[in-house]
Amino acid sequence: MNSLNKPGKIRPNQGVSTMDNFEYRITMHAADTFTRVTYFCSEQGDCSVHEIPKEEPDFLVDILNDYGLEGWELVQLVFGKDGVMACWKRRIPVSAP
Repeated sequence: MNSLNKPGKIRPNQGVSTMDNFEYRITMHAADTFTRVTYFCSEQGDCSVHEIPKEEPDFLVDILNDYGLEGWELVQLVFGKDGVMACWKRRIPVSAP
């Protein structure tokens, strides 16, 4: 797992204390990291997943589980010609007033 970015700054919600607060993280995973996952990118950079062998999604599951154990929830996964970008969020505790 190759995380290039640190968690973003925490910006607590203002006002109502019953709202959830979150922190966010964006991780980049180089294309060569996904040698076991098959995805196709056109010359224009449009990418999609094609003909994935049955066992290959396990690598993505490992990434999801690793971050999930730390409390991160996947918001979006974007495939690009240079690799994969994952956007994550996790709930942060709200201090009691």
